[in-house]
Amino acid sequence: MTIEWHTLNREPSLTDLYVKAATRRKITGTTLPTTGLRCWITVDPQRLAAYRKVCGFADNGLLPPTYPHILAFALQMQLLTDKTFPFPLLGLIHLGNRIRILRPMGGVNRARVSVQVQNLQPHAKGATFDLVTTLDDQLGVLWEAQSQMLCRGVKLEGEPVEEVLASTLELMEVARWQAPADIGRQYAKVSGDYNPIHLSAVSARLFGFPTAIAHGLWNKARTIAALSEHLPAANVEIAVQFRKPVRLPSEVTLLSSAAGSSGDFQLVGAGDLEHMVGHWRPVA
Repeated sequence: MTIEWHTLNREPSLTDLYVKAATRRKITGTTLPTTGLRCWITVDPQRLAAYRKVCGFADNGLLPPTYPHILAFALQMQLLTDKTFPFPLLGLIHLGNRIRILRPMGGVNRARVSVQVQNLQPHAKGATFDLVTTLDDQLGVLWEAQSQMLCRGVKLEGEPVEEVLASTLELMEVARWQAPADIGRQYAKVSGDYNPIHLSAVSARLFGFPTAIAHGLWNKARTIAALSEHLPAANVEIAVQFRKPVRLPSEVTLLSSAAGSSGDFQLVGAGDLEHMVGHWRPVA
């Protein structure tokens, strides 16, 4: 698929985009747009420091592996609320996330962010697509990611094909932490992601959840922070699938295999409830 790229002079206004998202509730088609958005974005040191604190990352001079998602969030919002995008943003479900760090992300003060959507596929509950994000510096691609998103109620021809991540290694407990009742609001402040299902029990119940749930990308970021001493700084792919949501507040336990160039991990709650599974591998 050939992408027609549109370059923006500055980041979009999140306030305006949330208004568009709130007023868009219907599925309008089954074809993804062939346009993408690009913008040069400057890293804000204060926002980065706040993100590190909320997610548990040490200040080691490198961008946290998940931080480019924060740089890209406004562009992603603009793409997913555009009239050419057929699905309503509110109600999309984040099924999985795969990031690839191609070079060490040290000294990154300004970078070009690119976002596009692709790979529309049938799913047992609707249809999935990939939200693809890329971070470039003056030397080329630095980081890239695919977020698999589900839109319920979409009807597509074909048989669903689902990739399932499963560990083949022995996992042991390496960390546990509390996901406090306000972590959704804390993460929203540093990410810009104010999805109501994460903010409070009252707002979450409007969308069918009995209580607020943690952001999936906070779960992934907090996990990577806990594993940071074992993960390579570059030439690594870190993939996760989100299973049962982390209801707030709750305690979670991180299980992982031995350190190395490859490894598996699992985030579980009380009663061995599986919240997230994942692995890290060298970039092929």
